[in-house]
Amino acid sequence: MADTQTLLSLAEHRERAFSMPLAEIHPAQPSLFQQDVMWPYFERLRRDAPVHLTQDSQFGPYWSVTSHEAIMAVDTNHQDFSSSFEHGGIVIANTPADFPLPMFIAMDPPVHDVQRKTVQPAVSPVALKDYEPLIRERTNQVLDELPIGEPFDWVERVSVELTTMMLATLFGFPFEERKKLTRWSDVATGKNNPAICESEDQWRMELMQCLQYFNELREKAAASPPAPNLISMLAHGEETRNLSGPEFLGNIVLLIVGGNDTTRNSMTASALALDTWQDQDAKLRASPDLIGNFTSEVIRWQTPLAHMRRTAVRDVELGGQQIRKGDKVVMWYLSGNRDAAIFDQADKVLVDRENARRHIAFGFGIHRCVGNRLAEQQIRILWEEVLKRFPQIKVLAPPDRTPSVFVKGYTKMMVEIPQRC
Repeated sequence: MADTQTLLSLAEHRERAFSMPLAEIHPAQPSLFQQDVMWPYFERLRRDAPVHLTQDSQFGPYWSVTSHEAIMAVDTNHQDFSSSFEHGGIVIANTPADFPLPMFIAMDPPVHDVQRKTVQPAVSPVALKDYEPLIRERTNQVLDELPIGEPFDWVERVSVELTTMMLATLFGFPFEERKKLTRWSDVATGKNNPAICESEDQWRMELMQCLQYFNELREKAAASPPAPNLISMLAHGEETRNLSGPEFLGNIVLLIVGGNDTTRNSMTASALALDTWQDQDAKLRASPDLIGNFTSEVIRWQTPLAHMRRTAVRDVELGGQQIRKGDKVVMWYLSGNRDAAIFDQADKVLVDRENARRHIAFGFGIHRCVGNRLAEQQIRILWEEVLKRFPQIKVLAPPDRTPSVFVKGYTKMMVEIPQRC
């Protein structure tokens, strides 16, 4: 199933997905994700081949793991399935051998554990409590500046702005230059997206600029007393103060993308979902105590990072299939989060879904997203404040989506707020 520019409807893709030979299914196609028509292929795989081999693709051969149960089995078994950059890393596309980006999520224990522990205090329960009034103040400011009765881009005005402000705070980054963080986040995951990087040379150049900037911040932090931000923690941490350039850059990229792309795309998804299912919007407005549950539910429905990859370090059986040492294994989180065996009406957002927190959008096991509670906090506060102000947020046109099989996101979504409460 070669990547194609032919635009087919979702119904046509469904007919195609369920009629083509299983061996030809290749879900890792950016065009499918940009058009939001990849769902039938994952539905077919969950039904007929939850552990499935695609022999030929632009990423080489890879196994797709698509059921909630099989994904959990891989994600909790780091003994057999390695995350290490030395085996290829955590995304379906291999990192260039001459430009490695070692980061703690792309490492196995024990190195993973000690580096993760260094930054954990930045998102501890105590830190989250301290962030709460700041997040709310900034959310109020952003929402109060939105136009009424005029179209605007929710991605730019709300999602990007709120997450970038929080990211600057987490890093101890110069606030007036925070737009750099948005750009570096886009570049880090946009190597194969010509709308972001015209060439691999540009991708490398901009990441080296990122490293240079953060190296200067690290030097200043190391010369100052410890502070409660990520740069200071890395600069003073016993296990991280002497990170090499590539390893420091890798961890910076991880923290930028983890703190930015995931939250901002879930924020956009939340507005899209409530416009799509207005009965759920009404239910949420009638029972604001459901906002916390809605937050988990929209993260499940969106799954802002579509997959994580592992590499088998020994021969192992999974779902009746024989995985060989060195094989690339892709856990499709977005598919596991639409698994009807776990989630009833899985394609729909239900604000009162009882098992919404069973989602695997943050991963599972030792590599579970370190900032998951902060992401939830930002989305929760956003909707607590939205419901006080706006009786409706109208999505004016289908959003523009990211042409990526890793970041499942949005580049633009035009909306209008008819009136204030």
